[in-house]
Amino acid sequence: MKKILIIHNQYRNTGGEDIAVSNEISLLKKHYVVESLFFTNQKVKLLPTFFGFVISSNFKSNKILKKKLKKFKPDIVYVHNTWFNASLGIFKILKANKIKTIIKLHNFRYKCTNSFFSKVHMNGESLCYACGLQKKEMGLFNKYFLNSITKSLLVNLYGKRYFKILEDPYFNIFVLTKFHKNFINQLIPNAKVKIFPNFITLQNHKSRKNIEEYFLYAGRISDEKGVSHLISSFLEAGLDRYKLKILGAGPELKTLIQEEHMNVEFLGVKTNQETLDLISKSLCVITGTKLWEGQPTLLCEASTFGVPSIFPNFGGMAEFFPDDYKLAFKQYDYEDLTSKIIQSTDVNFNKKTGLENKEHLNKLLDERNLIGIFGSYFDE
Repeated sequence: MKKILIIHNQYRNTGGEDIAVSNEISLLKKHYVVESLFFTNQKVKLLPTFFGFVISSNFKSNKILKKKLKKFKPDIVYVHNTWFNASLGIFKILKANKIKTIIKLHNFRYKCTNSFFSKVHMNGESLCYACGLQKKEMGLFNKYFLNSITKSLLVNLYGKRYFKILEDPYFNIFVLTKFHKNFINQLIPNAKVKIFPNFITLQNHKSRKNIEEYFLYAGRISDEKGVSHLISSFLEAGLDRYKLKILGAGPELKTLIQEEHMNVEFLGVKTNQETLDLISKSLCVITGTKLWEGQPTLLCEASTFGVPSIFPNFGGMAEFFPDDYKLAFKQYDYEDLTSKIIQSTDVNFNKKTGLENKEHLNKLLDERNLIGIFGSYFDE
């Protein structure tokens, strides 16, 4: 059997990308010999880490990779996140050893750190649709980390070099949507890009039986996620029987809690299983994000249960739903959002929409289809 090595730098707090990597490992192990090489950013030593940023290479990580390559001898290396201990030095090693390499882009933030100047980052917009930073928050310098010039300088240096790697035709690129493929091909016309959405173990999610009268938002509670607009639109709908439950934390949480709306509940941070339980029982999940989202985890999880979603028709989100989807609202049109909230309370419409979403996602994330896409790289 063909052998695949998966490389991923895990996040400090387990996030959607970590879960996506875990799901893909489970998928690929059914068809290939798979081993993983995980890095973390815990317990870093200041001086070696700083030096690693300067040269965009981590000697310790490079040594670990070389040892792994020698022992495992993979046919393909599949790289996810490299920030920051995995480092960019791994790509030089993989190319030098002539190993087929796939880089998966889970988001658009490689665009945000590809310059030291905010003008390039913002590209004339007041809000960056990739990371959520606002023009008014930055000066001339591209301050990606608003609380640290040093960290921003380092991540911009990292980002500029990472973008050069993406431009190298030696490397293959996976993205999650057609929207992202078109976006990156405008930046890098000769990039070898294929669409490979994140796998979800669909068979573990049974269709909902008990539907409770609440809408659910789960995620970061911040301006760029549009949570305050979400609350306003929900209250404008005048649905006194229903509640809006909000999971998560973020900079707007304290302010929004103080408003004390009777039909709005803030539940804080929940485990992944607790979140899934709440999704499965909800009338509808909902997001008012102002950003391009890679693959909307909340919405896709909802579809696996047959729960409908309300979201802005923006970026590539609509690609995970049937054509002419009725509950997608026009971005920034919050009257339209209110009308979608009201429309979703029709029981028959709600059940029909949820089942259509489940069927659509089953086809999109069909295991045979995804394995076929991945397997095509062995023949190139």
